[in-house]
Amino acid sequence: MSHKNPIIAITGSSGAGTTTTGTAFKHIFRTLGINAAFVEGDCFHRFSRPEMEVAVRKAKEQGRYISYFGPEANDFAGLETFFTSYAEHGKGKVRHYLHTFDEAVPYNQLPGTFTPWQNIGEDTDLLFYEGLHGGAVTEQNNVAQHVDLLIGMVPIVNLEWIQKIIRDTSERGHSREAVQASIVGSMDDYINHITPQFSRTHINFQRVPTVDTSNPFSAKDIPSLDESFVVIRFRGIKHVDFPYYLRMINGSFMSRVNTLVVPGGKMGLAMELILTPLVEDLMIKRRQARGQVDWLGT
Repeated sequence: MSHKNPIIAITGSSGAGTTTTGTAFKHIFRTLGINAAFVEGDCFHRFSRPEMEVAVRKAKEQGRYISYFGPEANDFAGLETFFTSYAEHGKGKVRHYLHTFDEAVPYNQLPGTFTPWQNIGEDTDLLFYEGLHGGAVTEQNNVAQHVDLLIGMVPIVNLEWIQKIIRDTSERGHSREAVQASIVGSMDDYINHITPQFSRTHINFQRVPTVDTSNPFSAKDIPSLDESFVVIRFRGIKHVDFPYYLRMINGSFMSRVNTLVVPGGKMGLAMELILTPLVEDLMIKRRQARGQVDWLGT
């Protein structure tokens, strides 16, 4: 963690809805005039798509399974080094993983490949990470310790699978059978490297559908926000103004002393109400650590 160069990380498994939170943060950054450096967790995958297919095939021959959830397919050391570099110097290198044909065309590359590494922009106010492993901890690496604000996106698992199946089949060209096989094969890594992160987060946003998702493998569409509630759990954050949130968010209620529940359609509003003052606080601490006047001009 570094007050001089703060890091915000959104963590959640593939299809969990991290992009929704990313959109809310971009609105907050725009409103507050913050110049953020953006990094996608996929850039720290070890393998391109063809290389991953080879690695998975070789692992199967040995009776193992490699998934994008685990350390064998991800450079946790590289991610931690990147976070350390940004926290200390406000610098680092990133690249993009090109998921689709449309993403790959501007680079004259194939889908499933990486762009070259490039330096992040100069004079950024903070780093914003969005991906699988913002709160990862292994025996060798501790990514979570470098994050100033760690947010978990955690739909219940059936909804998570529905989102992944529909996204990967409709947007990324995978067959339904291939996506189902990847879910089954990656379960060990999911249990050991994804779910533990959500006990380290400062806030979790967990979407819970109010429609039947009993068999996610036969679902034809993703339950809408209006067909859901969002369970918001706070951890280690002081002075949470729950009465204010209850007044501002129609239909919200408290389920535990540290947990707010809001209608799914109010998730964007809830995110901005909750996260804006936390981002403001990071910026105030940043300017104070740099010996500058208060970020709010006082």
